[in-house]
Amino acid sequence: MENDIKYMKMALAEARKAYQRAEVPIGAVVVCNDQVVGRGFNLREQTQDPTTHAEIIALREAASNKVSWRLEDCQLYVTLEPCPMCAGAILQSRIKRLVYGASDPKAGAVRSLYQLLDDNRFNHQVKVEAGIMEKESAQLLKDFFRELRLRKDG
Repeated sequence: MENDIKYMKMALAEARKAYQRAEVPIGAVVVCNDQVVGRGFNLREQTQDPTTHAEIIALREAASNKVSWRLEDCQLYVTLEPCPMCAGAILQSRIKRLVYGASDPKAGAVRSLYQLLDDNRFNHQVKVEAGIMEKESAQLLKDFFRELRLRKDG
């Protein structure tokens, strides 16, 4: 649990980078053998690329650093429950364990809308720990969207 907090704090730091760039503040960190091998934060607005979610960016960096798409000995820490696209990438990369902060009732594909990561019809399942630093993760998103609404109304 102590390491989970440590790495979720790093994921939150990534999310704050997105916030500073007027991107939805979601951050992710990939950890293998107690070393960070990938980091990412949302960049959809900047790149105009729908696949540049925090998780995808972090997984790409981790695969590049490990020179392998198989991240079987790795854990992914992300501030928001992954969407279907990111859950698919997590399965494809063979991530061992996912730790996330806030649930996403509108797009969550891990526990909220779908349960893709523990579906035994896939050839890989992922251990999941939900709700780590949930309040901090959710608050960052609430603050961002409140400010966005104020900018639009103002």
